Amino acid sequence: MRSSPLEGRHRSLGAKMVPFGGWEMPLSYPSGTLAEHRSCRTDAVVFDVSHLGTLRATGTDAYHRLQQAFTNDLARIGPGRTQYTHLLDDDGSVMDDIIVWWVQDHSFDVMPNASNTDRVRDALRGIGADSGFEAVDVTGSRAVLAVQGPEARSRLAAVSPGASGVARNCVAPVEWQGALLTVAGTGYTGEDGVEVAVPAEAAERFWDAVIAAGIIPAGLGARDTLRLEAGLPLHGHELGPGITPLQAGLAWVVRWDKPSFRGRDALAAEREQGIHRRLRGLRIEGRRPPRKGQAVLRDGEVVGEVTSGNFSPMLEAGIALAFVPPDTDIGDELAVDMRGTPTTATVVKMPFV
Repeated sequence: MRSSPLEGRHRSLGAKMVPFGGWEMPLSYPSGTLAEHRSCRTDAVVFDVSHLGTLRATGTDAYHRLQQAFTNDLARIGPGRTQYTHLLDDDGSVMDDIIVWWVQDHSFDVMPNASNTDRVRDALRGIGADSGFEAVDVTGSRAVLAVQGPEARSRLAAVSPGASGVARNCVAPVEWQGALLTVAGTGYTGEDGVEVAVPAEAAERFWDAVIAAGIIPAGLGARDTLRLEAGLPLHGHELGPGITPLQAGLAWVVRWDKPSFRGRDALAAEREQGIHRRLRGLRIEGRRPPRKGQAVLRDGEVVGEVTSGNFSPMLEAGIALAFVPPDTDIGDELAVDMRGTPTTATVVKMPFV
């Protein structure tokens, strides 16, 4: 089990630590998940997301190697920008969803999910044989802090005006007290904010400064309820083996005008034939939270399955993501089998909040 450079800080704050993707990470702090969630929606919080991988892709062939691997098109952005993309398996399913930080001309930080870092690295190294490419796992050399919320930038400005000023979907180096940070205008909450890669030796100092600026620490529990309210997928739930970008409603991340990318042929065949299911958002009647794996019913028959479900702290109702038949439309009334009790669920437009 790996640990963050900030593990000691989390324990000193009374965090409940849990295993996640091969790491021991904070689930929540004494204030609790609901309070942390609401603080992100109304003020600012900081998450330790050091469990996310960082593969440093460098060399003269780096751009072309990533273009051959990923579904999105780096030609649509440039150095100093970020891009959400997918790495597909040969069958067109999503091996991982990734954020690419294009830091410099021939240097990219590829950010996989924690448990997929090795698989993504091996996939990148396996494409082509050009010697002008390296993909090095630098995850252990840094911490990553996600500062999120409507007041995230104003509060972070007291710590680092440079970091707070990095615009949405941009990435830039920022010097802070002798340490070189890499700051990206990205996040996973539906709120504004930045993610900051901090050298491991400076991580505790930077964390302390962020907390001193009045930014509330938040754990993985709030991160999950926030991303669910925002309708954002989680690998292993809405993405993974057997699930394609088209089924997950993420066709926009696939650039068909690229000459090739891994899994393209299988995905093109599905596009031609039509998907057999699609991801939809469900709002549940009452406060009871739905859970992953529960059956979705239409006229008493099982037609789908919940992939993620929880209580929405902002809506004060149960919400879920679920795979359902492709003809399911906004406003349709379904039901979720919640431990033997069919509970009314309305198909709603996402994001929920």
